[in-house]
Amino acid sequence: MKTGKVLVVSEDDGDLVSYCATLTALGYNVEMCSSYEGAARRIEGGKFDLVVLSQGTPAFEGRRVLLRNVELRRGLPIIVVARCLDVHCYLEAMELGALDYLERPAPKDIGWVLESRLRPRALAA
Repeated sequence: MKTGKVLVVSEDDGDLVSYCATLTALGYNVEMCSSYEGAARRIEGGKFDLVVLSQGTPAFEGRRVLLRNVELRRGLPIIVVARCLDVHCYLEAMELGALDYLERPAPKDIGWVLESRLRPRALAA
């Protein structure tokens, strides 16, 4: 999967840069997006294999990306990376088809997270 294309979405420039740098160093083809609206539009093209979606607040602004994925019926794997854990956001994300909802992993661990979540999907295909 390391040749896959990953969209990293976060309104926090520090998270965006660190996750993208780590994933690029691991061999992933990474695109950054600093707005949730922009990310919702970008997944329409179908060119991503995975989305890493930041959840910054309990308002869960990234929900629109998950909703758009449901509307498109793409089944695109989306991993929500939460800055603040919130059970309501967790339940909503999982109901909207998120592959996982994680407390913000360290940038050095994000590659392991992606591999561990995608490996079972690749074996099933």
